[in-house]
Amino acid sequence: MDKIAGTVSPSAAGLTGSEAAARLARFGPNVLKPHRRSIALQFLARFGNPLVIVLLVACAISAATGDATSAAVIAVMVLLSVVLDFVQEYRAGQAAEQLSQQVALNVSVLRDGARAEIPAEQLVPGDVVLLSAGDLVPADAQVLLAQDFFVNQSLLTGEAFPVERHAATAPVDVDRIDTETDGQVFMGSNVVSGSAQVRVLRTAKATAIGRIAQDLEKRPPPTAFEIGTRRFGLLIMRLTLLLVLFTILVNAMFHRPLLESFLFGVALAVGLTPELLPMIVSVTLSRGALRMARRQVIVKRLSAIQDMGAMDVLCTDKTGTLTEARIRLEQHLDPAGNDSARVLRLAFLNSANESGLKSPLDDAILAHGEVDVSGWRKLDEVPFDFERRRVSVLVEDATQRLLIVKGAPEDVLRVCTQVEDGTDADGSPRTDALDDRRRQACTSLLDRLADQGFRVLAVAWRAEPGDFIDATAADETTLVLAGFVAFLDPPSKAPSQRWQRWRPAAWRSRSSPATTSWWRATSAANWAWRSPACSPARRSRR
Repeated sequence: MDKIAGTVSPSAAGLTGSEAAARLARFGPNVLKPHRRSIALQFLARFGNPLVIVLLVACAISAATGDATSAAVIAVMVLLSVVLDFVQEYRAGQAAEQLSQQVALNVSVLRDGARAEIPAEQLVPGDVVLLSAGDLVPADAQVLLAQDFFVNQSLLTGEAFPVERHAATAPVDVDRIDTETDGQVFMGSNVVSGSAQVRVLRTAKATAIGRIAQDLEKRPPPTAFEIGTRRFGLLIMRLTLLLVLFTILVNAMFHRPLLESFLFGVALAVGLTPELLPMIVSVTLSRGALRMARRQVIVKRLSAIQDMGAMDVLCTDKTGTLTEARIRLEQHLDPAGNDSARVLRLAFLNSANESGLKSPLDDAILAHGEVDVSGWRKLDEVPFDFERRRVSVLVEDATQRLLIVKGAPEDVLRVCTQVEDGTDADGSPRTDALDDRRRQACTSLLDRLADQGFRVLAVAWRAEPGDFIDATAADETTLVLAGFVAFLDPPSKAPSQRWQRWRPAAWRSRSSPATTSWWRATSAANWAWRSPACSPARRSRR
């Protein structure tokens, strides 16, 4: 490809329709298609099974010795087995491809100076793409404009935490791929928060993930079932050959005619060959695949049916399986651990006025519709990022202007210097210094909530003067800790119902009393570990 000064250097207004069509013809569609053999080669590959080879040899020998009936029967059985296997897997592959086309990614681009929605496969180098929170990055691209733009590149780098990307300030070498480059985003990443305008540099196999895909493009390893059938076929082949040779040798020792001995050995080999076995295997697996298809499951390889049936241990993620996957706000507590309506109101104000990507925790807070915030107005916001791990909103009503902060308890506590300690006669909160004793009490409360399986966020605030209108991350200091909000994803009743259905099929649980105790003791730690609201320091204590 050319450098950015050449092929991909149009204006930020995007490409024209004619330019896009010319580049699509030159670079091809933006699709990572695996290399596929022709249909004829895929069909012929089915004859490589040792058992099929044995049957073909037996068919040839039968035909050569004049036994046309046996040869015809064996040939028909082999052909039916191979055709059935091939047709079933080919149809499954076509269905999977049609399904992938139905969920094809669409992207927002600038074409002819106007915003347009096009399939991602029609992107070409030079296109200007508009990205926002929740979008997938459709190609490797240079960042032109960015606002609080964070992307998750774990697919490429293995790094779980999102990274911030800013507008590129220097020319970009299209041929050089470096996932650490600040001014670029890469295909396969997803936008966590913020928005950006990017210019496509590379598409399809020229992208970073495309080059990785080419390196990994190889035949999948055989399954246990395929290994077993192959070994059985080789065993039949060896036994047949040995018996034929043994028969000829014994007849030669007794001075029998060699031709008769050879024909007797061939008849023995044909009799030992299980002509119907490949047909029986293909029909059985195909029946299983059809039953799965009625349950809206596409089986691309017939051998996967046996692999699923041979499963010894089923590992499942608890979210949505053992739990309801519906997070609820269970408690809103002051620093002393008492219920506090004020903490709920402050958390609600923060979540209601947050304009970034809302998490399930925000949805759980906003589900409390009884909170009345009609008199409040939003003035500014400091979006969430994965370094601060908190979000702040500046709001006001008729009497006060507050900067309300919500986020990971450790990160919020770090910027708090005071703590709420009850209310005065007029209902306004009293504050006191957040000394070591009170910090230790807050830490103990957090540990107690974690032991009960809760995910926790801290809520803090700071009063601001009437002329304060622009909030920044630097303003998140000398805060007053209001309290904590605790969330829970309750266990689901469905697993016990499924277990009752599985028992007749001889399913057994592999959990033990020790495992159960560990689960009860560490369920909250697991929640916290998966939550962005867990700091490395807290992880080390778990």
